[in-house]
Amino acid sequence: MALGLTRRGLLFSSLGSAAWAAVAAAQEHAHQAVTGADPARLEFFNESEAADIAAIAGQILPSGDGPGAKEAGVIFFIDRALTTFDASLQDAYRKGLSETQDARRKMFPASTSIAALAEDQQLELMRAIEKTDFFETVRTHTLLGFLGNPSYGGNRDKVGWKHIGFEMRMAWEPPFGYYDAEAK
Repeated sequence: MALGLTRRGLLFSSLGSAAWAAVAAAQEHAHQAVTGADPARLEFFNESEAADIAAIAGQILPSGDGPGAKEAGVIFFIDRALTTFDASLQDAYRKGLSETQDARRKMFPASTSIAALAEDQQLELMRAIEKTDFFETVRTHTLLGFLGNPSYGGNRDKVGWKHIGFEMRMAWEPPFGYYDAEAK
């Protein structure tokens, strides 16, 4: 590397102090929410919005032959993401949920919410919106919430990790790879 910088040094030097403060605050918030005695609370969604997003996530990653979005507490990961590291997506969620509600009302005029739809109706609605940016965003957050580190609010009781056979075993001694071979 030029000027004797390692990849790790370049990474650290490229992050400003403001970014470090935001990352630290998000990690502390997530840690407190997961390890605190209080049950997880919603901070971005109200109860009905959370139920509708949870229903969408439940169709993306259903329970069945194993745990799904519901068992992993994906809705709490999504809610936390929207108040911390993915706060820039708040408007996308508001707009996407509103558009999905409009589609629901057109498809099922007698319905009251996405969560209240029958399973087959929810699936039909998902097929109608699956090409939208909103669906892709919820899908991404669902998978991250299912497989991510539980300290971020999802993957409750490590159900996602258990389902795929992931073991939390890592070696934390250098060298980490060829780029750290000379680190001591």
